[in-house]
Amino acid sequence: MSRRWIGSTLLIVFVLGAGGLLGARKYASVRASDAAASNQPEPMEAVTAAVAEAREHRPTVTSIGTVLATQSVTLKNEQAGTVRDVALNPGQIVDAGTVLVALDVSVEEAELAAQEAQARLAQSLLDRYEKASSNNAVSQVEVDRARAERDIAGAQMARIRAVIARKTIRAPFRSRVGLSDVHRGQYLNEGTVLTTLQGIDDVANVDFAVPQRVAAVLRPGDRVQVGPGGSLPPIDGAVVAIDAKVDPGTRNALVRVRIPSSPDGPAPGASVRVEIPAGPSVTAVAVPVNALRKGPEGDHVFVITTGADGKPRAHVRAVESGPVVGDDILIVGGLVPGERVATSGSFKLREAVLVAVAPGTVAAAPEGSR
Repeated sequence: MSRRWIGSTLLIVFVLGAGGLLGARKYASVRASDAAASNQPEPMEAVTAAVAEAREHRPTVTSIGTVLATQSVTLKNEQAGTVRDVALNPGQIVDAGTVLVALDVSVEEAELAAQEAQARLAQSLLDRYEKASSNNAVSQVEVDRARAERDIAGAQMARIRAVIARKTIRAPFRSRVGLSDVHRGQYLNEGTVLTTLQGIDDVANVDFAVPQRVAAVLRPGDRVQVGPGGSLPPIDGAVVAIDAKVDPGTRNALVRVRIPSSPDGPAPGASVRVEIPAGPSVTAVAVPVNALRKGPEGDHVFVITTGADGKPRAHVRAVESGPVVGDDILIVGGLVPGERVATSGSFKLREAVLVAVAPGTVAAAPEGSR
């Protein structure tokens, strides 16, 4: 019995000794790892930085507008007839009064010649009757009848001249000719569409719709920005009219602005982007677009400040973002001018991480950010 007890005791002592030895070796290994880690430099992230700048900003709303010429017509013929001459060259600029389409008027010209002869005869008879009337050779009734015949002949000539004029279609104003499919010898029914004419002027109109709350604060003379698209710069325009009613279906009101017109500008009918002021100016903070980060908790930036150890570190700052203006984004809450924020490389940052600002950007924290 005593031998079993002695064996068990020896086994327990052996196990405890082995465990102690292993524990001592593990402890020594951990100490060595900690010592090695303490000698390693703190991880550092390389970023670029920018200083937040104060900027005046006026809230705007965006609408899609349509460019309209100040004068525009769809040209149609009022009288039916055969085309005798046509001068509809697409893209050509024509002056007011230029003959664009002339219909055949040979019949009307013959009728006019006959009426002119009839009018001369009526005038000659009237002259004779008036002379004879002075000698009481004819009655006053005959004189009146001769005068009426003369007047009827004159009215018939005026009617025929009006028909001839309607068959000669002229440009009503200086304009650019649109596409056409009219040819010499073609018979045109009354009301056939000949072409469209877009007036040539120094200005053009842009019509667009805005919500009623925006229309309520707009006044004639207010300035707007019209973006023609592509590489063309925005065009400055002025409000000239606001519709007297609001569309009951959309609750939008139609607004018209006037912009300068140029050959390189948007053509009539083109779609343009219109930026309309929608409130008073406010002071915001502008930072580069790539400084703003988005996450589950909302928009934020990394503000670079000098820590207690004298090293630059990044700290998360929740912000309220506004519109994008060029390459910058406006911050309307959570950031003050003069603070330094991380831009390129900010996606890899975390709270209180050590940062290295790349050369050529902001080299030192501005006053007030420490």
